[in-house]
Amino acid sequence: MGADITALVIGATGNVGPNVVRQLIGEGVTTRVLLLADDPRAGRLPDEGVEVFHGDLADPDSLLPALDGVESVLLMWPFFTLNVDTAPAVLERIERHARRVVFVSSIGVHIGYEHTDNNCHAYLEGLIEKTGLEWTFLQTTGFTANARLSYAQQIKAGGVVRSPYGTAARSSIHEEDVAAVAVRALTGSELAGRRLVITGPEVLTQIQQVEIIGEVIGRELSWEDVPAEAALEAMVGAGWPPAYASGALDYFAMLTEEPELITTTVEEVIGRPPRTFREWAVEFADDFR
Repeated sequence: MGADITALVIGATGNVGPNVVRQLIGEGVTTRVLLLADDPRAGRLPDEGVEVFHGDLADPDSLLPALDGVESVLLMWPFFTLNVDTAPAVLERIERHARRVVFVSSIGVHIGYEHTDNNCHAYLEGLIEKTGLEWTFLQTTGFTANARLSYAQQIKAGGVVRSPYGTAARSSIHEEDVAAVAVRALTGSELAGRRLVITGPEVLTQIQQVEIIGEVIGRELSWEDVPAEAALEAMVGAGWPPAYASGALDYFAMLTEEPELITTTVEEVIGRPPRTFREWAVEFADDFR
């Protein structure tokens, strides 16, 4: 495993991608990334050991240089910024060159919350299944890194987090653990044809997450619920597609009544349990100070 494989990471500068890149390099895998020419997050990637190609999922032919000689592809589709109109053509280009694809999907597909007609994760899964590629779907819960996006600015500003559905209970997963499973799927065939439900080791409400962050940074923090309607307006104003924002809030409302499930998938695949939210908070404590 490793030395004879060339892998391409599409979506390399988000929360999961940089971790996949670093871990692939550590395994001795020839590692490529596909970046937009003006990607402002390119600095998240290692300085050495990675081959950088520029392209755009909106222009499927622009992927061809990066795909030449590739065996495995990690695909994360930027649903926030790009619709799925070009997805069939993108998958045709991938299938023309690669053997396997690993798609970072959502637990919403697993529980039946997300359907194919919403042109999101379920739709992409359906398209990928119709190809001749070996596929693996990572149906993840929310990333622990989302806490930084949701809470950090408010914690720094005054210690009160204002957001809806504080009692929504999530089994958030550390992005490095998602990456570790992805690397196993990219570098071998034992996970081919599987939908892997990837969760953290515990269920915590959003309020409990904020309390843990407070304990880690030595500050007393508090939570204040706000109406979902106000949150929806703010999310759309920040660039969320309206249907996506509304669906996310509806899902959080559901989690106040029925917590997210917990699986043992991570430990079964990589041989150790996933990291806890507290471990993540300690690792990124400075982001909240």
